[in-house]
Amino acid sequence: MNMNDQTRTLDSATLTHLQSWVGKTETLGDEITAAPVRALSATLDRDDGLPVAGSTVLPPLWHWLYFLPTQRQSEIGPDGHPRRGGFLPPVPLPRRMWAGGRLRWLPENPLLVGDAVRRISRIESVTHKAGRTGDLLFVLVKHEVHNSKGLALTEEHDIVYRASAQSGDPVPPPVAAEQGAAWQREIVPDDVLLFRYSALTFNGHRIHYDRRYVTEVEGYPGLIVHGPLIATLLVDLLRRHASDAFVKSFNFKAVRPTFDLHPFRLNVQPSADGKTAQLWAQDHEGWLTMQGTAELA
Repeated sequence: MNMNDQTRTLDSATLTHLQSWVGKTETLGDEITAAPVRALSATLDRDDGLPVAGSTVLPPLWHWLYFLPTQRQSEIGPDGHPRRGGFLPPVPLPRRMWAGGRLRWLPENPLLVGDAVRRISRIESVTHKAGRTGDLLFVLVKHEVHNSKGLALTEEHDIVYRASAQSGDPVPPPVAAEQGAAWQREIVPDDVLLFRYSALTFNGHRIHYDRRYVTEVEGYPGLIVHGPLIATLLVDLLRRHASDAFVKSFNFKAVRPTFDLHPFRLNVQPSADGKTAQLWAQDHEGWLTMQGTAELA
């Protein structure tokens, strides 16, 4: 049995150990500084004014620029992520992906540039599923972000771990994306865009910049576009067309990986009353890659 075979199944003792992480908490402090806001604005090709401390509202999903991992270089694993263990459970399955999330902002207490903030995180669940290509482990993390006025944002973050790809693995059938969205934008996910977002989020995961690693070790055809980047671009498209609306909530799910090999399309369809919007991304073949729903105020 080779190493990849060994990491395709988890025994009951390992699962019990991993599930002992449920209830574990972590609290981090940070400050909503202006420099990352300016840099992400440039990365998204926006023509925003300079952020002003105390008055510029942090756009939705831009909180991912803060509370960044700061493990020492000697603590980084072979995939570029921090070594397993610590706050997140030490899942032995090699592939780790951001599967989706559910976020809610409080209109009465928006995050502002200049805010001192605190994030309280808790492992809500560790769930095992047997997939067609080996075991899947889903870790649900709940974050609460506070500023001086109290709670400003709650986020449920879904992480999925899975086995290495093997030749002959069944491929899930793709889903055709809806056509004719009111608002659309095409994105060219070149190396520079992926690098800039990785740098801004201090994300060392090699699947986003190391082509040899992602193709030879993890078995993907190209560099993977960050799920959070696609989600951020979707909400950014909504903001470009509904600039006066406040995004109260955003739920999203990654459906299919997006690679840097071809352009992809963002889509937003607002409801007739303007209170909600459907958001989705599709690849160059028209297959659905991410879908989400936003609630507006």
